[in-house]
Amino acid sequence: MTTTLVTGGTGTLGRPVTDKLRADGREVRVLSRHSEPYAADLRRGGPALDAALAGVDTVVHCASSPNGGDEKAAAQLIAAARRAGVAHLVYISIVGVHRVPLQYYRAKLAVERRIEESGLGWTVLRATQFHDLMVTFLSRLTAPPLALLPAALSDQPVEVSEVAARLAELALASPAGRVPDLGGPEIRSVPSLARAYLNATGRHRRLLEVPLFGRTYDAFRTGGHLTPEQAVGKGTFEEYLARRFG
Repeated sequence: MTTTLVTGGTGTLGRPVTDKLRADGREVRVLSRHSEPYAADLRRGGPALDAALAGVDTVVHCASSPNGGDEKAAAQLIAAARRAGVAHLVYISIVGVHRVPLQYYRAKLAVERRIEESGLGWTVLRATQFHDLMVTFLSRLTAPPLALLPAALSDQPVEVSEVAARLAELALASPAGRVPDLGGPEIRSVPSLARAYLNATGRHRRLLEVPLFGRTYDAFRTGGHLTPEQAVGKGTFEEYLARRFG
């Protein structure tokens, strides 16, 4: 039986990827900093990472942090994967990393390039933001009685289980390079998403759109993080809210 290693396998995306692969009969190892028996810090590498990769043919790289360190972690993972003879490295990235000059997006793009140049067989999937991240974003914005929302902004949230299923499918296939993006089913204005969130949580807030400035905001405002031609997701934001708060 072939073996797959899922980095960040206890996280929001890594956990359903692991569950899906196991449901498909795959032997899966979960790598995270605190998950035995394959606990390792990707940024440090070392014997623990080599042990986790021994005998692995496919890696699904879900581990990521907006606080930094993704490039260093990718470099360690790629080097260890080469030593272990890994045949296929699957990476989850974000729609718009080449258009939005946010530091986290730049790091994700840099990781993509490292993987492309790694000499390994590789697949990269870019997805739009998950529903739960949108809830986190909106919970902060709507905490005060007057909720200040970034003006003229839209988003395309996607169901994390759908991204997980696609990653598992890609992991079971041959390396495919950059595959088509995976976007949520609807492009929605931020006020529309905020109203849906407030309705689901039974709260009332006054919403006020405020224009922002800068290259990053301009990239978001002009839809650099959206993929309307790949709105292939099925689960809507309201359906997610109903499950979480219903």
